[in-house]
Amino acid sequence: MKLAALHTAHLPYYKQLMRIDKPIGTLLLLWPTYWALWLASAGMPSLLYLIVFSLGVFVMRSAGCVINDFADRNIDGAVKRTAQRPLVAGMVSSGEALSLFFLLILIAFILVLFLGWQTILLSFGALLLAFSYPFMKRYTQLPQVVLGAAFGWAIPMAFMAVTGSVPLLAWLLFTANIAWTVAYDTMYAMVDRDDDLKVGVKSTAILFGSADRIIIFALNGIFVGLLALIGYMSQLTMPYWLSLCVASGFLIYQQWLIHSRDREQCFKAFLNNHYVGMVIFVGLMTSLPFSL
Repeated sequence: MKLAALHTAHLPYYKQLMRIDKPIGTLLLLWPTYWALWLASAGMPSLLYLIVFSLGVFVMRSAGCVINDFADRNIDGAVKRTAQRPLVAGMVSSGEALSLFFLLILIAFILVLFLGWQTILLSFGALLLAFSYPFMKRYTQLPQVVLGAAFGWAIPMAFMAVTGSVPLLAWLLFTANIAWTVAYDTMYAMVDRDDDLKVGVKSTAILFGSADRIIIFALNGIFVGLLALIGYMSQLTMPYWLSLCVASGFLIYQQWLIHSRDREQCFKAFLNNHYVGMVIFVGLMTSLPFSL
């Protein structure tokens, strides 16, 4: 597949490929990144780190969406939710999608150059995860685990950038984020389960089958449990513990939404995870001393 020139006339379709009109993915990636930055800096990260990681999240999520649509260009037409995506509809070519992906990766690499060499090395892991995830749906029933690693890789990068190391606390947060991501992306996959079965795409929603709600509940339990351990290790104060209670309430609400496995309700439950991430961030931020 050859790269192709990008055209300004196709800008609206490039925005669709990057999901600029659907920021939920960026937010679900951004909140754990902020958790890590605030924990690593014990209060408030420097303005440089805040800018670089915020922009990096946006760019890498956009790149992940573009390569996902490229990988799924021959099957998205058979899935109700994705049938009108730009590549499927013929609004942009596969070569243009690849060119856009590599442009976004170049921008991400320029951003990471503002960080230390150890963080630059870790960034190659982010690239590998972002590129490989879309193709995992062909080979494993656990692509959501790869997505969780991709969505959480900014956590060790943030700790490395701020502290020069990746301590146990960072890996606990990384593991918690994987559990949370697998839970909410299983809800997302439940929306497409019938279509995915027809086209042969693998997912945890298919793997878990009738046990999906129980496993989602257990994964969210692991997520909250690990966050509680992190709070104890970091000696976080009452606002953080209150935020965990509120976040747990949202997770229980999601269980109620998915009880009938209705497509729209499962998607609503998936979207609700934005509030989980936001509430935890607010609790974390207000539990740590503010410093510039």
